[in-house]
Amino acid sequence: MATEAPAHGGYLDILRAPHAARLLAGTLVGRLPNGTGPIAMTLFVRDQGGSYSLAGGLIAAYGVANAVGQPLLGRAVDLKGQPRVQLPAAVLSALGMALFALTGIGHLALAYAAVVVAGLFTPPLEGGLRALWPSVLGREDRVHRAYALDAVAQEVMFTVGPLLVTLLVALRSPAAALLVINVLGVLGALAVVLSEPSRAWRSAAREAHWLGALRSPGLLALLGSFFFVGLALGSITVAAVAYADDRGAPSVYGWLMAALGLGALAGGVVYGARQWSGAPERRLRVLVGLLAVCYLPLMLTPGPVAMTGLSVLSGVFLAPALACAFIVVDRHAPSGTVTEAFSWLVTTFGVGAALGSAVAGPAVELAGTVAGFAVAGAGGLVALLVLLATGRVLRPRDTTRHAEGGTVPTAVHTEKNTH
Repeated sequence: MATEAPAHGGYLDILRAPHAARLLAGTLVGRLPNGTGPIAMTLFVRDQGGSYSLAGGLIAAYGVANAVGQPLLGRAVDLKGQPRVQLPAAVLSALGMALFALTGIGHLALAYAAVVVAGLFTPPLEGGLRALWPSVLGREDRVHRAYALDAVAQEVMFTVGPLLVTLLVALRSPAAALLVINVLGVLGALAVVLSEPSRAWRSAAREAHWLGALRSPGLLALLGSFFFVGLALGSITVAAVAYADDRGAPSVYGWLMAALGLGALAGGVVYGARQWSGAPERRLRVLVGLLAVCYLPLMLTPGPVAMTGLSVLSGVFLAPALACAFIVVDRHAPSGTVTEAFSWLVTTFGVGAALGSAVAGPAVELAGTVAGFAVAGAGGLVALLVLLATGRVLRPRDTTRHAEGGTVPTAVHTEKNTH
């Protein structure tokens, strides 16, 4: 059940909280290199005379390294704190991409090594921000709304980021775009780690275990589901290209992707404007179910105007599902592993998206555009089935836990603010 949020409890209330706007903006800017990496690398490789296959190989190497690095760096943040990990990682990642931009593709081994370093050391700013919200905002309902704001802000970044890269390329060059974006990334990370909440944050006590956050069955179930949500989104990007080619209008692809982002943005705004009662685990099953249902009409592949509308619909429940997933991650992550747990969600989602792109390509070649969108529909349905099949381990948890000095909401259990 949902109720309208009071006027003082909306997004403005979150942004007016001390440090909140700085942390959100710094995190988004800090994530620009990762969010725009594939398009910037593709433009750079093509400008150097390289093939799309080479660009794809470099992007794949970057993505695999990123998938490996995120949970490892997330665990390091939980153990060592944010400034000691996030800023050095951001600098190393930027140096890797700078080496790639300055040396080009003349020496392929060096190019691959550079992008692997850039991907491996991408700082886990996304997970770090979600770990900070409880100490910055306090109340559980405000933390939940911040998760929704976070999901909405991601859609803005994925819209503005490519436009910024395109502008930098037009004004200067693809190499300059790579350099500028990565300098901005370091500045964003710097803004976060120099803030008082980031410097003061300490992980809760954790049990020594080699699996870390992955020893939680509930977290594993959630990761399994969102792997297939990522797969669905990855397949849509490929299927949309095929749809645009079928219509002989490449610009349609941009409209479809923008429409999907617009739907996610609108859904996230509406979702975060309400206070939700009941267990988030149950609500997540409903949201993922609605997300899956909204992917299915894409297989109709109507004319561009109607298809744009269906793309808006397909995105409506994405940001709400992600925002709710953040809450569930927080509730099921073992004590002292919250940054690592959020980083695993980022990694799993990204790997799923990469696999979705890889599967949709052959599907389109063998059976046409409809088959590409069918991969998305199947991914959404399997994501729902995973949540339904793992209901026992994803059962609602107690809403409170005991902390030093009293009881705090579960969603605020993540870490204590130590001054």
